[in-house]
Amino acid sequence: MTVRVVLADDQPLVRTALRLVIADESGLEVVGEAGTGAEAVALAEKERPDVVVMDIRMPGMDGIEATRLITRGSGGTHVIVLTTFDDDDCLYGALRAGAAGFLVKDMALEDILDAIRVVATGEGLLAPSVTRRLIRDFADRPVSAAPSARSVGGITGREREVLALVGGGLSNTEIAERLCISVATAKTYVSRLLTKLDARDRVRLVIIAYESGLVASGR
Repeated sequence: MTVRVVLADDQPLVRTALRLVIADESGLEVVGEAGTGAEAVALAEKERPDVVVMDIRMPGMDGIEATRLITRGSGGTHVIVLTTFDDDDCLYGALRAGAAGFLVKDMALEDILDAIRVVATGEGLLAPSVTRRLIRDFADRPVSAAPSARSVGGITGREREVLALVGGGLSNTEIAERLCISVATAKTYVSRLLTKLDARDRVRLVIIAYESGLVASGR
């Protein structure tokens, strides 16, 4: 099955480079390009792509607002936000807006292609080293609001344990080892959490784990 991609970046050279690389890849297809956030939202609504690769800083509507509008739509489109980690507020804002992944602009093009495929399947994790850096940075930030009882309501004690471990950056295999369960059982718990907490992907579970207080800041 072909993964349909929209490229949203105000730099034509970035879009061209990605389009040329994707054109040579089996199973990936660029179905549109946008130079602004508003254009990206319109394209996503029209084309219903599987993935939008979204820049953050664009004229007019920025990538964060565009991501929020796209992920709240009914098209089921996943968004990967481009970032250089220079501005943490942009990164966390994008994740809260519904971004399923994030890329560093100077990373290898092959890794970007792999990330598109991963996010298209509904997963929210990229390279473990990148994910753990985000989690560590997120943990060090002050909590802006009181823990939300609603965000973790209706889950069992074991599911709370799994959620805390997801918030700590552990993979399904690591969770299985920590709790002495099978990897399949760990996957089942994560799937249940995604459904019960109405989370689009694993990145959302990480945010819920921190904002609900299951994982303490600085842990």
